[in-house]
Amino acid sequence: MPTLTVDGQEITVKPGTTVLQACEQASAEVPRFCYHDRLSIAGNCRMCLVEVEKSPKPIASCAMPAGDGMVVHTDSEVVRKAREGVMELLLINHPLDCPICDQGGECDLQDQAMAFGRDVGRYDEDKRVVPDKNFGPLVETVMTRCIHCTRCVRFMEEVAGVPALGGLFRGEEIEISFVIESGLHSELSGNIIDLCPVGALTSKPYAFSARSWELREIKSIDALDAVGSSIRIDARERRVMRILPHLNEAVNETWLGDKSRFAYDGLTRQRLDRPYVRDQDGKLCAASWEQAFATIARQMERVDSGSFGAIAGDLADCEAMYALKDLTDDIGSPNIDCRQDGAKLDRLRASYLFNSTLAGIEEADALLLIGTDPRREAPVVNQRIRKRWRAGGFTIGVVGPESDLTYRYEHLGDEPSALVRLTKGEGNFASVLSATKRPMLILGIGALAREDGGQILSHARAIAERFGMVSKDWNGFNVLHTAAARVGGLDLGLLPNEFGLDVAGMVQAAGEGKLEALYLLGADEIDMAALGDAFVIYQGHHGDAGAQRADVILPGAAYTEKDATYVNMEGRVQRTRMAVFPPGEARADWSVLRALSETLGLKLPYDTLAELRERMWDTSPHMKNIGKVATATWRAFGEDGPMADDAFVSPVANYYMTDPISRASETMARCTASFGAPPPAVAPKEKKPA
Repeated sequence: MPTLTVDGQEITVKPGTTVLQACEQASAEVPRFCYHDRLSIAGNCRMCLVEVEKSPKPIASCAMPAGDGMVVHTDSEVVRKAREGVMELLLINHPLDCPICDQGGECDLQDQAMAFGRDVGRYDEDKRVVPDKNFGPLVETVMTRCIHCTRCVRFMEEVAGVPALGGLFRGEEIEISFVIESGLHSELSGNIIDLCPVGALTSKPYAFSARSWELREIKSIDALDAVGSSIRIDARERRVMRILPHLNEAVNETWLGDKSRFAYDGLTRQRLDRPYVRDQDGKLCAASWEQAFATIARQMERVDSGSFGAIAGDLADCEAMYALKDLTDDIGSPNIDCRQDGAKLDRLRASYLFNSTLAGIEEADALLLIGTDPRREAPVVNQRIRKRWRAGGFTIGVVGPESDLTYRYEHLGDEPSALVRLTKGEGNFASVLSATKRPMLILGIGALAREDGGQILSHARAIAERFGMVSKDWNGFNVLHTAAARVGGLDLGLLPNEFGLDVAGMVQAAGEGKLEALYLLGADEIDMAALGDAFVIYQGHHGDAGAQRADVILPGAAYTEKDATYVNMEGRVQRTRMAVFPPGEARADWSVLRALSETLGLKLPYDTLAELRERMWDTSPHMKNIGKVATATWRAFGEDGPMADDAFVSPVANYYMTDPISRASETMARCTASFGAPPPAVAPKEKKPA
């Protein structure tokens, strides 16, 4: 391992470490613009110049490997003059519009110009002007500010897998643009805003709405998919102003999907801020909490225990689902379910988790995708897969529809018959799986939500066992969920027993008049028209499908408005934090259920959130361990029987509108208008890494 001296400090680094990384290890500050530790090295900006003894001139430390015996100076007179010169060149054409720039207060160029630049500029010629580009409804461009660091270009090509951007022209005339004018059709496009160091790329929905120093930062997690990405919520007064990714190497690294980043405007639209009760004329009228609870109590007096059902929606938190289960049990009903999509998931924990963990994708050496389109269902997961594919030695097979997943794969067929062939060891991809040490599969909800979902689950298990995907130190069997509430609900046992009805059964029974009352905890994805004359109680935060059908509406809190527990697809226990208060009379969901239970004469045995969590931990002890993943025991699961010939279909037709919050978002509506159609079924044309 090379040993070098940085500013008089001798350090030893790993082979392949750059001089810049060595300087960071020695706690020496080296400015940079183009360098990013998750992108390839470009060496464009030259801001990271350092002096190396015996070198005729300063070197770009980001591109120079650290060598044994190097003596590096990061703050010599030569370095200071070189940095001043580079900064002066970068500012030659940069407009002096800091007071109106949305990057103000968070701008690397501002900070580094103050720390390493000249106090007076010498350039007094005309500045060039670059026309702004139309990147779509999410990214605002002021291209005259661009310093050509190419972070956005490298991100779109390397991470997002959509090589849409590049440099046009040469020298002083260079500009970042499309080859052909079009929007950035990528589910990860918003990340280039974070990467841009100078304000050339900013958030179009956030433009001119707030300054960074006005905002409160709250660390939380995203609930618009099942990944559980770590986020930073920036709020002012009672409003969420923006959502940014927060570093979490185990989950989302430093990236965030566009829906999770930009759908926050939906938090203020179509909100339920007070209880409502439907009158005799069929009109929903505002009511007090007491009136709403009294209406429910009167109706429930006429309902048998077996004629009551409860469905937990995709955004429900664990505390609310636990309270709902307690209330349903006290009523005496076996009819409860958390699987709105009808997925045939087994009670065995290993059968519904992403067992390899998201970070474990980078340890696998082969992947089988079954009935899933991770690009639309979980862009952050798809980015992990692409990252592993780019590293080489990673073969991917797909059973399902062909689409541009941003990486090359072998298409094995659209139908379940391809699983039968794999189970028998037929085909080239079966040979690939047999030759690998850590193969994995990802089973999508689109495959499990079919009538034969139990049989498909069984075949996926058989494939995992046949090709050694499950061993003492590795479990490559994974389910890719699309709902934040799903794993938490399954962990808490929100499933019907042998005498109870699942979601499809409850909907059918309600339509036939056999189910008289139905409690929807944020459940908006079922067929409301099929519920017949059933008495529907809807508890949620948006006036979506469930609220429109409801006879009584109880306003709840969104994920940014409560301290709540979620469990992501890995089984990782996480917490949201209250960033703003719920609007109007809306309350945290568990407290609404607790208050309702008292009116029904079935008072739940907890008065505080802490007391509820203590009881919840008794049921599910692993939920105590925030941020941890509890391993699951492997044994047989699934159902025997034939599978249908129908082709697999992804459950996500439009990535930008999958839940009540995103459907209420004007920004997501604009994205749907621009990019709502599924990506073209074309494989990427880039060269596969060796």
